[in-house]
Amino acid sequence: MKEEDSIFNITDAVADLWNKLGSWLDALILKLPNIILAILVLILFYLLAKYSVKLIRRLLEHKNVARSIINISTSVVKVIVIAIGFFVALGVLDLNKVLTSVLAGAGVVGLAIGLALQGTLHNTFSGVILSFRPELEVGDWIESNGFSGEVIEVNLRNVVIKQSDNNLVVIPNVKIVENPFKNFSNTQRSRVSLSCGVGYESDLEVVEKIAKSTISELFNQENLEEVELAYTEFGDSSINFTIRFWAEVSKQRDILFAKHKAIVALKKAFDENDINIPFPIRTLDFGKNKFRSETISFQQKT
Repeated sequence: MKEEDSIFNITDAVADLWNKLGSWLDALILKLPNIILAILVLILFYLLAKYSVKLIRRLLEHKNVARSIINISTSVVKVIVIAIGFFVALGVLDLNKVLTSVLAGAGVVGLAIGLALQGTLHNTFSGVILSFRPELEVGDWIESNGFSGEVIEVNLRNVVIKQSDNNLVVIPNVKIVENPFKNFSNTQRSRVSLSCGVGYESDLEVVEKIAKSTISELFNQENLEEVELAYTEFGDSSINFTIRFWAEVSKQRDILFAKHKAIVALKKAFDENDINIPFPIRTLDFGKNKFRSETISFQQKT
């Protein structure tokens, strides 16, 4: 009896399984048009996202929008269009309950992820802010957080700059947003300062006239711009001055070579006019510091 019951139970189980498979197959056949339609919807929205990205990229490039803004804008549009297609496909399959569960679960998971990744999300939002700031664009030469270089990438996580020694520096977006940065490329002309000194025997008015004319011939001063010279101090071996002039500089390298040209021109002009640029001299005179020796005698009384 036990063997017959066992055989009977197994038969019933197989029959139940077969019935379930049959019902699933019937449901699949009934839902087949909806499944095909859902797949077509996903394909359609994928193609729509692809062409939307191309269209937005062309429009933004035509308006000379920053490359970082273009990349972020196209990424956001692509994600939104594909997400809409996914939800429409679920609606076609009559999976409204599943859709509600997915949205509820996504809300809970999103909250948990947001709490766990506060720093990362802060960095991401900082990247969005930087992408829409005209003060920072790809190709600019900036100085921030102790580093200076050319901006080669602005993404949702960090800003990548290439220094003059060709090394790359990755700075988190939040560091750029919360700390000041200097952009050399925002202005095509900047004021360059150079320090120098002349001997005490020099005629300071002549020195000023020669220095100003030399720099003015080398660097064109536009509109209200002018070359300025001010004597700053009586040094140990020279009277020091600072000369300031305007030049077309948009990178740190441009400032470096502007100073180079100015130094070469000033040295040549001073040499031609017998103006001395002294260097520090230290004189050691040992004659004034000799030790004097004397002999002292004591007389003993008897």
